[in-house]
Amino acid sequence: MSDFLDIMRQHARLIVLRALAAEPNYSHNDGMLLDIAKSFSVDRGRDFLRNEIRWLENVGAVTVRELGGAWIVTATQRGVDHAERRIVLEGVRRPSAGG
Repeated sequence: MSDFLDIMRQHARLIVLRALAAEPNYSHNDGMLLDIAKSFSVDRGRDFLRNEIRWLENVGAVTVRELGGAWIVTATQRGVDHAERRIVLEGVRRPSAGG
């Protein structure tokens, strides 16, 4: 089970980074990111996603600010670089070559 959960976490982290990288301001709130993750069949709840966002923050891939109970998550250059295949962040699924 831990292998599956690890794969799920890596996939969720990539979903977050790719969603943020696709936005002009590199930002989304955690509710939108949760909906995006669900659309990719990563439906483990807000606590799961927030844990993965915090993990990304700890490795310098995103910043988080809280606003009225919501989290505003913004990709850093490091996070965008991973999403666009310029660097590899260990612990984050690698984006496919086709986009």
